[in-house]
Amino acid sequence: MVHHHRATLLPHHHHDEEKQQAEEEGDGKTMKELRGRLADYACHHRKHGHDALLLMLAGFAFVSLLLLLLPNSPFSAAMDDLLQLGRTPRRCDQEMAPTPPAPCAGVPNGTICCDRSSPRADLCVMRGDVRTHAASNTLFLLAAAAPADERIRPYTRKWESSVMSTIDELRLRALPDPEGAARCDVRHDVPAVVFSTGGYTGNVYHEFNDGIIPLYITARRYNRKVVFVMLEYHDWWMTKYGHIVEQLSDFPPVDFSNDTRTHCFPEAVVGLRIHDELAIDASRMPGNQGIRDFRHMLDDAHRGRINAIIEEENAAPQAAPAAAALAKKHVTEALADDDKPRLVIVSRNGSRAIENEPELARAAGRAGFRVTVLRPRPDTELAQMYRVLNGSDVMVGVHGAAMTHFLFMRPGSVFIQVVPLGTDWAAENYYGEPARRLGLRYVPYKILPSESSLFRRYARDDPVLTDPVAVNAKGWQVTKKVYLDGQNVRLDMARFRRRLREAYGHWAAQRRRQQSQPL
Repeated sequence: MVHHHRATLLPHHHHDEEKQQAEEEGDGKTMKELRGRLADYACHHRKHGHDALLLMLAGFAFVSLLLLLLPNSPFSAAMDDLLQLGRTPRRCDQEMAPTPPAPCAGVPNGTICCDRSSPRADLCVMRGDVRTHAASNTLFLLAAAAPADERIRPYTRKWESSVMSTIDELRLRALPDPEGAARCDVRHDVPAVVFSTGGYTGNVYHEFNDGIIPLYITARRYNRKVVFVMLEYHDWWMTKYGHIVEQLSDFPPVDFSNDTRTHCFPEAVVGLRIHDELAIDASRMPGNQGIRDFRHMLDDAHRGRINAIIEEENAAPQAAPAAAALAKKHVTEALADDDKPRLVIVSRNGSRAIENEPELARAAGRAGFRVTVLRPRPDTELAQMYRVLNGSDVMVGVHGAAMTHFLFMRPGSVFIQVVPLGTDWAAENYYGEPARRLGLRYVPYKILPSESSLFRRYARDDPVLTDPVAVNAKGWQVTKKVYLDGQNVRLDMARFRRRLREAYGHWAAQRRRQQSQPL
């Protein structure tokens, strides 16, 4: 379950429909972002003198006029794409600042260093003769420079005491005297990265945010020459994410609790580094690797399995004549639809479902899309999800853990997130901003109270409808009960069609640019 732990920090804003529609136009925000992008340009090119500045200002005036007079032109769409490339203005002196080394990066041999400065996760580094002892949940560092005794729960939600109490605690002991130490049953020539696959495992958002992406951040610097040592090991987790694990390590993982052998390593990193929600700070990564590099890794991880699925489908027994004729008809229709953009609706069951989903699918079809409704189950193979979303142009879904699958979309695609009442902050911070960082065109659709099933249960002046921020301030359990578990949506298709037109226009503008490029 995604925890909206910062929602109470929001200031109170009451939006009626008129104000919300004004927000949707976003003219002021667009111009502000454009000014920021042009300011970045000035930083990069200030060495060319005042002539460049004058040209930049003239360009700004010209672009402003175009944006005001031609908001639906291809040029305007191109400018919108440009604005998606950078969201945070930076000063010139900040861009050139050197990146400080990570804490515990230069650990001397024979010592333990623990970095507990992050509010999200602790991380310890042991360098020297490191040995596992599963029976006592201990990692020993033998022949240490000085005695030391540290304890750590290697999971990336340090601030949540309730879930951290469920994570196995490891003891890290540095012993100057190696006498009596267990002999090595398995000696490894590469470091270990030790982490837990417990906690909120089972929720796809937490599996990526708390586990997979931090594992990438922590292990990538080893270029696959690393062994993963897992606490609370789950066979199903390896079945689901084994293809990704193989991209990060050339060695089979170690099930710490159930493998009673003594494993010896020249170094152990205990815990994972985490940067932000579904995000990677490239300035803190070797080679400036960012979230797009992570996505390239996902491509590599799933390519083999997807090709195998396609081969299995092609090798299926020949259909009966009647079925073959029907299949031929479908192929003909598919070819006719080949020029249409592909839109995937990620369907939900239970809470936050789209009550008029069939109407949404029909509206998307009439808007020019080839529509697929994706209904993932707990046993749906990840490669199947990746195949569908990687091949789509637009993803539509209601805020929730399944929106994590925007990571499977190609940069340049469109992600439309339906934002139910009371979820504005979480929708933006957990999925909206991370999607922009990946290079997606993020299009939020904030529902009106009349589009929420809560509208039928509460009086129109009830704070649940008029002041979700105040309701969220009562605590996570209230937010979960009222807005997450107790709410469905019925889309106002007259409003939502504007989002469909925006998505189609973005796809069409991209396609024109691609077709205009020389071969």
